[in-house]
Amino acid sequence: MNILVLSDSHSALSFMRRCLESVKPDAVVHLGDYFEDAQAMQEEFPGIPFYMVPGNCDRYRCPPGQPEILVERICGVDFYLTHGHIHRVKAYLGALLRDARACGVQAALYGHTHVPDCHQEEDGLWVLNPGSCGYYGGSAGLITVQAGKITGCRLLTDGDLVTPW
Repeated sequence: MNILVLSDSHSALSFMRRCLESVKPDAVVHLGDYFEDAQAMQEEFPGIPFYMVPGNCDRYRCPPGQPEILVERICGVDFYLTHGHIHRVKAYLGALLRDARACGVQAALYGHTHVPDCHQEEDGLWVLNPGSCGYYGGSAGLITVQAGKITGCRLLTDGDLVTPW
């Protein structure tokens, strides 16, 4: 199973749309900035489950009471989802990693920095920032899951996408 991870779309939907059409994921995660972009993609691709958290630019863009952190089981794997601004990820990842580990998840997913990062910590925790799928870049994350375990994690750019014609 494939999980497409997006963040920081900032009203630029074309790369998001190309990712969805090319990858054909089993689930999509959007990590904020702009929340309504994820809602628009969810409407365009209604057969795919979407999981969304708001970002620092989403104060008026998402439903009231939308949690800024979700601990969610997706495709049989427990994930910690956040935009990252409340964990101050632009300065360091310590608070994010601490909170994710406390929740007992297999992966911590965050955005906010617009800098793609995909790695596995020594204790096995996967950490993914898909970068920006909007005007600040053109990157996404792809997580592969089998039998309730993450078997792969990588970053995607335009060159990785097959254009459907």
